Amino acid sequence: MITSSKEPQKAEQPGKRWAPGHSLTLPGCWGALVASCLSFTPSLLPRGGILQGVVWGISAAIGYGVGVLLAFIWRAFADRDVRQPRRSSWRLFLIGGGALLAVFFGLGQYWQSLIRGLMGVEDYNIWFVVLSPVVAAALFGGILLAGRGVRWLYRASAARLARRMGQRAARALGWLLAAGLAYLVVTGLLLDGIVGLANDAFSVRNGTTAEGVHQPTTGLRSGGPGSLVPWDSLGHQGRAFVATGPSEAAIASFTHGPAREPIRAYAGLESAGDSEARAALAVRDLERAGGFQRRKLLVVTTTGSGWVDPASVDTFEYLGGGDTATVAIQYSYLPSWLSYLVDQSKARAAGRDLFDAVYGAWSKLPQGDRPQLIVAGESLGSFGGEAAFSGEADLSNRTSGTLFAGPPNFNTLFRAFSDHRDPGTPEVQPVYKGGRTVRFTNSPATDIPPAAQPWEGTRVLYLMHPSDPIVWWSPNLVFSEPDWISEQPGSDVLKGMVWIPFVTFWQVTADLPFSVDVPSGHGHKYTTEYVDGWNAVLRPSGISAQDLDALRNIISNEQ
Repeated sequence: MITSSKEPQKAEQPGKRWAPGHSLTLPGCWGALVASCLSFTPSLLPRGGILQGVVWGISAAIGYGVGVLLAFIWRAFADRDVRQPRRSSWRLFLIGGGALLAVFFGLGQYWQSLIRGLMGVEDYNIWFVVLSPVVAAALFGGILLAGRGVRWLYRASAARLARRMGQRAARALGWLLAAGLAYLVVTGLLLDGIVGLANDAFSVRNGTTAEGVHQPTTGLRSGGPGSLVPWDSLGHQGRAFVATGPSEAAIASFTHGPAREPIRAYAGLESAGDSEARAALAVRDLERAGGFQRRKLLVVTTTGSGWVDPASVDTFEYLGGGDTATVAIQYSYLPSWLSYLVDQSKARAAGRDLFDAVYGAWSKLPQGDRPQLIVAGESLGSFGGEAAFSGEADLSNRTSGTLFAGPPNFNTLFRAFSDHRDPGTPEVQPVYKGGRTVRFTNSPATDIPPAAQPWEGTRVLYLMHPSDPIVWWSPNLVFSEPDWISEQPGSDVLKGMVWIPFVTFWQVTADLPFSVDVPSGHGHKYTTEYVDGWNAVLRPSGISAQDLDALRNIISNEQ
C-alpha cells in the first residue's frame, strides 16, 4: 500500500522533460521559426499587417512540417527513437529564436516601406502590423490542428485495419485513407463550398445596377431601343458597359474634328443559355446596330464577372474617332481573381466562341467593306482572347491588331512566346523573333523593345507590369526559381526579392487578391498605359504627343 501511494510521485522521466505546451517538437519549431523569418522577405506588392500575418502563419505551418519531416528522416538513418529535448535546448530556441524573429520582423517593415516608396503607396496602418502576430498564431494553430486531425485519422484507421491485415499494409492503407479523405474535404467541401457561396453571392450582385447607370436611349447600344438583348439580362457589368463611355461630342472635342457615336454590343449570362448562344446573340445585335459598317471592330473577352476595362475601350474609341464598334459577352458571376483560379475553361470557351462568331460574319462581307478586326483582353480576358488563335501567324493573318494587358502566367500563347524568347532578353520584357509581330512592354510610353527593329503589318502587344502577380504567379514557384526573379528585376520590384521554396509561392499567392489595390502603373492596375498601347497597335493618323498627353489626362480622370 505504501509503495502504491507513492507511485504518482515518481521522478521526472527522461522522455517527459518540459516543452512549451508539451505539444510541439523542437525540430518543427525551428523549421517554423526559419520559415517565419523568411516570410518577411519582400514580394511583388506592399503587404499590410493582416496579409503579412496570413503569409507568416502559412509559412510557419509549412516550416513546422518540414522540420518534423527532416527530423524523422534523420532518425531513420541514425536508427534511433524519438528523444525529448532538454530544457536548455528549449531555452536556447526561445531566446535565440525570439531575437531572430524580432530582427526579421523589423527588416520586414523596412522592406515594405521601400516597396511602398517604389509604388507611391501612402496607406499604412500600424495597428494591423501589431495584429499580424495574432493572425499568424491563429492560422498556424488552425493548420497544425488540421494536420493532427489527419494524423489521428490515420492512426485510428491503421489500428482498425491491423486487426484484419499485417501492420505494414495497415499503415500504408491508413495513410491512403486519411490523405484521400483530407483531399476530398478540402476540394469537395471547402473549395467547392466556397466557390458555390461566392457564386451565389455574386449572382445576386449581377442582378443589380450601379448608381448612375441608366438604360441607353440609343439603338447603338445593347439593351437600348430595338436591341435584341434585353436590358435586364445584361448583368451588372454589362449594363455599366453599354450605358457608359465617351460621347460623340467628347470624342470630337479630343480629335478637333468630326466624330461618331461608338457602338457597344454585349450579352450577359442571362441573355442566352450557353457561351456559343451568347456569342451568336451579341453578334446579331452588333449587326443590327451597324457594327460591321464601322471602320474598327473590337472583340473583347471580359474578365470573370463580365467586366470590360473602361480605360481600354474608352481609349480605343477616342483614338478611333468614334468610328468603332465593340462586342463582348459575360461567362461568369465571379470576380476576376476568383475566376482566375476556378473559371479558366469558361474564359477559354467565351473567347473562342465570340471571336469565331464575329469572324464568321466578318468573313462573309466583301473584302473592301470589312472593318479592321481587332482583339483585346485584360487578365483572364487575355487568356480567353488567346484561345481563338493557334499562334503568331494566326494572330497576324486574322486580325489587324491585338492588345492584351496583364496576361496570366498560364496563358498558352503568352507562355510560348516568353519561353521561346530571343536569347539574352529578360522574361520580364522578352523579345520574340526580333519583335516582328509580337512585342512586350512594361511601359509603352517609354519603350517597346526592340525599338530599333521595324514593326510592320499586324501588331500584337502585351502590357505587363514587373510587379503584377497575375502575370508571374505559377504553381511552379513552389519548387522552381523563375527567370524573372533570378534576372535583373523590373523597375517597380525590389532588388532584395529572392526566391525561397514554398515561401515565395505563398507570398505571390497572397498578392493576387490585392493586385489592383495599388496606384496605376503597378500591380495589375492598367489605365493610362492603354493610351500608348493602343496608339502603338492602331497607329492612328494625326495624333500628336500633345494629344496623347491630353488623352492620358482624360482616361486618368474618368477612372
